[in-house]
Amino acid sequence: MTEESNRMRRSEFSPPASSDQDHSVTNDKEIQQVDIMEDMIADDAVWKRIQQNTFTRWTNEHLKKINMHIQSLETDLEDGLRLIGLLQVLSGKIMPKHNKKPSFRSQKLENVSVALKFLEKDEGIKIVNIDSQAIVDRQLKLILGLIWHLILHYSISMPVWEGDESGTKQGNDKDKGPTPKQRLLNWVQNKVPELSVSNFTSDWKDGRTIGALVDSVAPGLCPDWQDWNPKEALQNASEAMTLADDWLNVRQLIKPEEIVNPNIDELSMMTYLSQYPSAKLNPGAPIREKTNPNRVRCYGPGLESSGCSVGTPVQFTVETFSAGTGDVQVVLENPKGKSEEVEVHFNNDRNLTYTCSYNPKLEGVYTVKVLFGNERHMLHVPRSPFNVNVDKPSGDASKILVFGEGVKPNGIITGKQTYFDISTEHAGKGVPDVVILDPNGDRQSVPVKLRQINENVWRCEYSSNIVGLHSVNVFFNREHVPGSPFPVEVSPVCDPKKVKTSGRGLQPKGVRVDDKTCTFWIHTELAGEGIPEAKLIEPGGGTIPIHLKDLGSGKYEGKYVPTKIGRYVAMISYGGHEILNSPFQIQVGPKRFTGVRAYGPGLRGGMVNHPAKFMVDTNGETGALGFQIEGPGQSSIDCEDFGNMTCQVSYLPVASGDYYVHILAEDEDIEESPFFVKIEPHQPDVHPELVECNGRGLEAQDLVLNQPAEFLVDAHRAGTAPLQVEVMDEKGHSVPVDVDKKGLGAYKCSYKPKNHGRHSVIVSYGGVSTKKSPYRVQAPNPFNISKVSVNGPGVESGLLSTVPTKFVIDTRASGQGDQAVALSIQDDKGKAIPYHVQDNGDDTYSVEYTAPLPGKYQIRVLFDDDEIPQSPMSVIVQPHLDLSNVHVQGLEPNIFLDSPTEFQVEGIEDKQKLACIVLSPSGEKQEALATQDGNGQVVKVAFTPSEEGPHEVELLYDGLNVPGSPFMVNVTRGSDSSRVLAHGKGLQQAIVNEPNVFQIETKGAGTSGLGLTIEGPSEAVMTCMPDNRDGSCRVEYTPTAVGVYDIGITFGEKHIPGSPFKVPVVHSMAFENVRAYGNGLDNTKVREGVEQEFTIDASEAGPAPMSCEIKGLKEPPLVVDNRDGTFSVSYLPPIGSAGTDLTCNLKYNGKDIVNTPVHLKVKPKVEPDQVELSGEGISPKGILASLPASITIDTTNAGNGDLGVEVTGPDGRKRKVEIEDEADGKYKATFLPDDLGDYKHIQLDQQNYAESQKEGKNTLKWVKNIVRLLIVRMLELVLSLVELHLEKEMMWT
Repeated sequence: MTEESNRMRRSEFSPPASSDQDHSVTNDKEIQQVDIMEDMIADDAVWKRIQQNTFTRWTNEHLKKINMHIQSLETDLEDGLRLIGLLQVLSGKIMPKHNKKPSFRSQKLENVSVALKFLEKDEGIKIVNIDSQAIVDRQLKLILGLIWHLILHYSISMPVWEGDESGTKQGNDKDKGPTPKQRLLNWVQNKVPELSVSNFTSDWKDGRTIGALVDSVAPGLCPDWQDWNPKEALQNASEAMTLADDWLNVRQLIKPEEIVNPNIDELSMMTYLSQYPSAKLNPGAPIREKTNPNRVRCYGPGLESSGCSVGTPVQFTVETFSAGTGDVQVVLENPKGKSEEVEVHFNNDRNLTYTCSYNPKLEGVYTVKVLFGNERHMLHVPRSPFNVNVDKPSGDASKILVFGEGVKPNGIITGKQTYFDISTEHAGKGVPDVVILDPNGDRQSVPVKLRQINENVWRCEYSSNIVGLHSVNVFFNREHVPGSPFPVEVSPVCDPKKVKTSGRGLQPKGVRVDDKTCTFWIHTELAGEGIPEAKLIEPGGGTIPIHLKDLGSGKYEGKYVPTKIGRYVAMISYGGHEILNSPFQIQVGPKRFTGVRAYGPGLRGGMVNHPAKFMVDTNGETGALGFQIEGPGQSSIDCEDFGNMTCQVSYLPVASGDYYVHILAEDEDIEESPFFVKIEPHQPDVHPELVECNGRGLEAQDLVLNQPAEFLVDAHRAGTAPLQVEVMDEKGHSVPVDVDKKGLGAYKCSYKPKNHGRHSVIVSYGGVSTKKSPYRVQAPNPFNISKVSVNGPGVESGLLSTVPTKFVIDTRASGQGDQAVALSIQDDKGKAIPYHVQDNGDDTYSVEYTAPLPGKYQIRVLFDDDEIPQSPMSVIVQPHLDLSNVHVQGLEPNIFLDSPTEFQVEGIEDKQKLACIVLSPSGEKQEALATQDGNGQVVKVAFTPSEEGPHEVELLYDGLNVPGSPFMVNVTRGSDSSRVLAHGKGLQQAIVNEPNVFQIETKGAGTSGLGLTIEGPSEAVMTCMPDNRDGSCRVEYTPTAVGVYDIGITFGEKHIPGSPFKVPVVHSMAFENVRAYGNGLDNTKVREGVEQEFTIDASEAGPAPMSCEIKGLKEPPLVVDNRDGTFSVSYLPPIGSAGTDLTCNLKYNGKDIVNTPVHLKVKPKVEPDQVELSGEGISPKGILASLPASITIDTTNAGNGDLGVEVTGPDGRKRKVEIEDEADGKYKATFLPDDLGDYKHIQLDQQNYAESQKEGKNTLKWVKNIVRLLIVRMLELVLSLVELHLEKEMMWT
């Protein structure tokens, strides 16, 4: 259909009348432009499709401000909700009450009627031939008519355009002022006077007019439109509209191919052009000048002096962005001076680049001439002509490596440049070539820039404006390199990496349960088109959607209130892709009650190079305070203690941006910490330090409750900035302040204190505290609250859970006995604990309570609604049971879906008191099965997860969490072969022609197929028998020939640990012929600190695995295979192990050796009491002087030690002792008694032994008695001789 016939059809529209007199002229002009939709042409007309697309885009452009979107105008307006939302955005008004969730036709009709009545009554737009039924029944023609009414009114008629006088004419005469169409056309004609524009259809089809309009609105943005070829209409329109979209925020409500379509819709064109009068140029726009060849840049391998080879295509790039308008001409001459073909392709990108390629056919020096200009005047660009040396053909394409983002399957977005690198290090001579095919197979739509960045690496840069699968072909010497072609998916325009976030709601720490200030902001100003989305995953895997409020200008606000303790994960995406730093990990702590409060301008904002100050009031708490400041610059922190439980903190920001101020009490963030602070750049004309404040309201120490306290603020020398005054009482409550501006920089401020006690007056200017702020004033207290005391075991240490306790509140010394007492007791999660208060009748109160669980509790006591200085009081309640010895073993952090999971709990005495609850992501609770072993100290707990996601395993004993509980485990689909265990004799050694068995345990390894294979000298059928349905099975096989077999065990087609197992198969052996012997197995010979040895003789039993285990020793024994069928075993009982029971388990081929196990008891290294003495040296008959005496010493049963013997004579001197070793632990000691008397003292191994001493003394006593007897006998003999002599003398006489 011709354009003229189109116009004839559209001229049949009947104008709707307006009931609003103020809008009568405008509406009459609008009416002349409204088409009659009943007479529209066929549904498949091109112009109608263009119009429907344009109106849809226009609608979505406004709906995105309230996070709405439509796919089809025909269907998506039927419930009235999106239509109502659109009218609210256009009008800036709140719509009347309507149904928010329409389900029935009557509700939808009612919603649409609300919208239509709003247009007629509130906006003065009369709608003719369109009712609610038409919208609900999806009558597209009438819906398009309604949208055109809205476009005409809100986008063309109402806006005030700069330089447009026709839009401001008023009056009731319909002949005054142009129609909306004439108004828009007049504005366009004034902007492009050099072109003849008389319509909104045919005059725009070559694309030059839209280019002229863009350059008129933003001079220099599209300066070359005059040189555009009218035959390249689509290219012209695409470039102009892209520039307008990127730098003027003129959205492409109509597409370039639709503008140049002969059947362009006039209404669609007017809709698109209505954006230009209010368009503003964005900062950083590429404003350009006219033609300048000296600004042309040329680069690429095709211009390098070396690196090219015969038969290898090469490229180079010519960039004309800064050179203005002109054409590129390239001339290539071979070494013989003849011209060769050069392919020059204009890339139509932002840098106005040309990709030039040629294929040298001769060896030698080529000359490349690059010229730029117009048809009359072409000039060489800098460095032209270029001399390129072409070598002989060589190179191996299979050695090429390609890597980088540009060849990855995903992650590329339209209009954004990407790249990949090509390494030719081991490929020899040659130059790579790249060809990219778009989804339609066109190789010209995606230009590439190929340049050499070092000797062996080339970089290919490209960008595509087409969404879909691209084929990236990389060649080297005309051959595909490995991996080529590379499939690359190009996604729609959106750059999530440019999305920024701020706010304490995304901070990793500081957020607590029931925190009402978990707010964050998403900044998408620089991220292109897209819709932000946010969701919060709470502990347990549940998802909390977060509603994002559009604040305008690409900024969105999100809020949430956490209800559980644990790790939250905030996932933020833009345009369907996660933004930078997402997901955000947020550790939510328990609800904490603390009296510490912070306030002041330094917690809200500030200015660079000006101190940011805030106040901290501890309200009687004595714990340590801490401050941390995170931000773009280092900031020193100063703290001034005022001595009354308050302090002022200041820090000096040196860079603008987002700061986070952490205020810590006992190393934990207080309420609302961290505080989000926005520091603005330095403003040289603002001087907060010059602000003067004075008046009674800043100085009085006797403020009267509910009476005005006034002061003045003089800021006339401080520049222009906002003044902010706040007053806080000692409870942290804000006191209203009236600020009355009296003149230039002069303000009168007044406030009325509501509560007695300390007040802080904070004055800030431009977000910065003034020089004397804060001012501290006082409202007298009518009684002495500091005299109220709390004491008793209930506020002291040593409390136990489940055990009742109490304390006493004493108010007798406060001076006001009739004041009310109130208190609260809460656990560390903020849960209230029941208590009982008894009034003792003497101004004291007894409080009883019972802490149900161990942990930290907080007790607050209020007197006359004021917290006493001693409050809050923190008490630590210890468990009524000691669970420190309870340990959990085998609970993996990652487990598999539908796979039995088992772990052990050690140190449990009574299984009945153990409870294990598994909480799934959906909130379903599962009680795990617990079984106790024989000794009663280990409990096995098993459960099978049936959901994917994070699970919480809570383990309680007698109501108390065991150490580490609750445990977090993540459940996923799949399997892990490394968790499968195989064990048994059948995997160590097998007996031929006998069944051999081993076990496989798949607990915790996931769900997958189990594979078994056996290879060896003979076939052996393997049989797998399930056991107990607990993830284990029993495998049996019977080999028929001896040799080494490979047993392969796979799980999920992957080998388990140890697989394949090499198993020797041997004949049955005579285990009864294996013997073990040696001192190391002799119970009388095993002593501490002495190495023990024994031998295992299996020479007559045949080869088989041998194992030795000695229970009772920490270190395993050393086993040496002597290669002759015997094994030497040694072990060392450590010093101090005397009395230890040892059990020696000896197994040969898995069976106990005869007479084993052997039970031993470790003896001391030496046992002096087992030393035995004999010989003449200790004979009871005594020894004779001057004759050698010997003693036999038997140490056979006394252990291992050095023998030392000393003999001391009657005079105390030691006598020489000669010791002779007679072997087998026996010694002979010989000494010479050279005098009469007692001889004593035998020393063994440098220790005195009482028994040895005793025996030595007894021996010497016998010697002494004998000597005395001899002396007596000799005296008797002498006397006899004397008597005999006397008798003879008498006889002689």
